[in-house]
Amino acid sequence: MRRLVARRQRRIDPARVPPPAPPVEIADRQRLVRLARRRVERAVAAALSLKPRRAGAVSIALVSDRAIRRLHLDHMGLDSATDVLSFPLDGGAGLLGEVVASAETARREARARGVAPADELLLYVVHGVLHLLGFDDHAPADRKRMRAAERRSLRAAGVTRDLFRSRA
Repeated sequence: MRRLVARRQRRIDPARVPPPAPPVEIADRQRLVRLARRRVERAVAAALSLKPRRAGAVSIALVSDRAIRRLHLDHMGLDSATDVLSFPLDGGAGLLGEVVASAETARREARARGVAPADELLLYVVHGVLHLLGFDDHAPADRKRMRAAERRSLRAAGVTRDLFRSRA
């Protein structure tokens, strides 16, 4: 006689189910660097998972040097283009903040360092999101933690090359 064994149904513990990824709004306002939306979403989701208690919707804008220079001047008083700007939004409604990254700067830096422009631009996006989460890169120990977080987030988006080796 065969013995029938009923399989126990696996119950899902709600405490162990990860929360849904917060929305990522991407505005691509440039034509110099092609960066797939899915790669941005994966990298941002990986970055947000590092500090899930600070999660919220994130707005990403990919822009030209001219646009980022204007923002840099308006918000920081510096009349120059930069790679990325982060604007935390503590106004509630589940908004974490906005990240603005320059595709033009990414293309120029990528050429100079021999890396893919899309990877460089993605690095800027991740860097900005990590700043929104409270990461800092001024002190050496903080910079080391931030670089590790950047590498982890970039790997989630398929960037396997070390983008920091050629940086000072």
